Amino acid sequence: MRSAGEGVAVLCQVLVGTGGVGKTQLAADYANSFWEDRALDALVWITASTRSAAVTGYAQAGVELLCADATDPEQAAKQFLAWLTPKGSARPCRWLVVLDDVADVADLHELWPPAVPNGHTVITSRRRDAALTGRGRLIEVGVFTQTEALAYLNDTLAAQGRTEPADQLAGLAHDLGYLPLALSQAAAYLTDAGLDCATYRRDLADRARALADLLPEPSALPDDQPTSVAAAWSLSIDRAQSLRPAGLARPMLQLAAMLDPNGIPASVLTSPPALSHLSACRAGAAAWRATPPRHDPGRAPAGIEEAEMAIRLLHRLSLADHTPGTPDQAMRVHQLVQRAVRDQLSSHRLDELVRVAADALISAWPAPERDLSHAQALRANTDALTRHAGKTLYRPRAHIVLYRAGTSLGQTGQVTSARDYYRQLSRTTHHHLGPDHPDTLRARSHLAWWQGEAGDAAGAAAAFADLLRDQLRALGPDHPDTLRTRHSLAEWRGETGDAAGAAAAFADLLQDQLRALGPDHPDTFTTRHNLAWWRGRVGDAAGSVAQFADLLQDQLRVLGCDHPHTLRTRHNLAWWRGEVGDAAGAVAEFADILRDRLRVLGPDHPDTLRTRHNFAWWRGRVGDMAGAVAEFADVLHDRLRVLGPDHPDTLRTRGHLAWWRGELGDVVGAAVTTAELLQDQLRVLGPDHPHTLRTRGQLARWRGDMGDVAGAVTAFTELLQDQLRVLGPDHADTLATGRSLTRWESASGRQVC
Repeated sequence: MRSAGEGVAVLCQVLVGTGGVGKTQLAADYANSFWEDRALDALVWITASTRSAAVTGYAQAGVELLCADATDPEQAAKQFLAWLTPKGSARPCRWLVVLDDVADVADLHELWPPAVPNGHTVITSRRRDAALTGRGRLIEVGVFTQTEALAYLNDTLAAQGRTEPADQLAGLAHDLGYLPLALSQAAAYLTDAGLDCATYRRDLADRARALADLLPEPSALPDDQPTSVAAAWSLSIDRAQSLRPAGLARPMLQLAAMLDPNGIPASVLTSPPALSHLSACRAGAAAWRATPPRHDPGRAPAGIEEAEMAIRLLHRLSLADHTPGTPDQAMRVHQLVQRAVRDQLSSHRLDELVRVAADALISAWPAPERDLSHAQALRANTDALTRHAGKTLYRPRAHIVLYRAGTSLGQTGQVTSARDYYRQLSRTTHHHLGPDHPDTLRARSHLAWWQGEAGDAAGAAAAFADLLRDQLRALGPDHPDTLRTRHSLAEWRGETGDAAGAAAAFADLLQDQLRALGPDHPDTFTTRHNLAWWRGRVGDAAGSVAQFADLLQDQLRVLGCDHPHTLRTRHNLAWWRGEVGDAAGAVAEFADILRDRLRVLGPDHPDTLRTRHNFAWWRGRVGDMAGAVAEFADVLHDRLRVLGPDHPDTLRTRGHLAWWRGELGDVVGAAVTTAELLQDQLRVLGPDHPHTLRTRGQLARWRGDMGDVAGAVTAFTELLQDQLRVLGPDHADTLATGRSLTRWESASGRQVC
């Protein structure tokens, strides 16, 4: 072959790829083109899947070309290989040897064609061993591109007088992962069965149907193909299972078959549940031996290194792609390989693997989530798992990974997606478990919470009120979940503007928690915390400070000084000390808390970033507006890095940075950045979210400060109407907008009615 672009002869080409990508077809096409160009004197095709097959192929060539002794295949093969090397001054024979489907490099010991200028060797293999790929130029053969797959399907069906809609063919190509062998056999099946593409895709999506049932019978495979897609990888899997680390390749591939074909994090595949799964499978295989050796590695627990070796082994045999440099997508397995593996599992074994995969995901899920790409990869793998799991993840209870995935969406700033996720989970748990099951009620609780976080505080309060009635009936008044729902109901009641009602509800709840749970229970502490907060929100800042101070003493006694809840109480105590007039004391306290949170939680923890945010705010409140602007700019930089641009906390920091820029005198800059923020909030949070409405108020203020008093009046008037509709007349934000409108109407000389 010749190296494209250089014209330099390449004596050996190694075509590597998973089964079904067309390595053999590419080699045959190349060999045929050489032969038709009369560039060869001898063309030899060797099926090299075993040593005996390779010897037989070489021997046949020796018999046909050299009249070697057919009764001695080993000698005939050696004679042929020796003949390939030119002798003396004789004109060298131009030859091409194709070694197709090399399964084991060791099988070809002393059977490699010589590296000579007059000869070329083409090797096809699923193996990626260095001993093989180092023999020539490595060519990775992958699946078709979308364009190639669509063209192939169109041409193949057109040859049979068939046409199908382009969108259906594109969808079919995607469904089959653009694998050439699968596309070929699917096109044949469509023709033989007389199905249209849309019907075939529906059948293919039916998880209850085996892949083998949706492809041609072995006797009807197109283009003389030797094997079906469903069987294309079975020999490779069997071989991988026998190689080191022995007995781990198949269980690793089975686990990966439950997860996302586009990439599985290394942390999932090397988690304790995954290692326990590998150990159990290897021990089970070892137990079948009649006389296991005294030091049997099959009975030793699998470790992380062996798990990584199993992944690498699957990569070497082209059953998976291993990219350790991208740990969030360290292992990729083609979706049809996954399906073929799942099709071989009993229903009991499939259920076991679903649970192992779910446990592995939970084990790998960090708290808090600091890496957005890692969180996205875990959610994608959870989504893939749920598609294969059926009812397994709901028996006997809903698996916690179902809730973790939804909460992850919210905690990474995708609050509307979290709301929609829990809406679907509520329906699913209701279907599988019934309306009164604790897990169904729990899903409804999460749905209500994220409904509020998405901006619908009134809807959240109503949903929690409905949930509370059902929990009182199904669980009773003192059940922890019932008490937590009362807590959430009080919280969202306050967020609708009824701060006094929230404080009263928290006070009532506290009495019941003291009776049912005791004074030192974490839920009791949380209620005391929120009661103190809402007491401040109703105007009793001094009472809030006193309650937070009392709570802090109890948390120091029970939880210790470094517990996150203790640090959170210190944080809010500092805030309300500032609100009672001690702004300098608040700045000093926030500085102390920041040092402790950096030590305990690290610089990227959301609570640490929150403390930095409030520290910046109170710097501005004591008159250091330039320091506030600088601090908010630093916080914004880190929140963009840790949380991403669309997280509500990031958006909040942008709003406060713009505010203090305006307070510092850069009114135009404040107006520009506030307008940019508003566009992002409209996109991420929606027009009725309280934060979006608040930003509209800030933008109206900057318009007035720039001299556009009439524009400010118009903007505040429109905002007030929307706040009355969304928040109600008694909400603090609505009242604040009313006061601002009065101020700007007075400035414009208009009569206030």
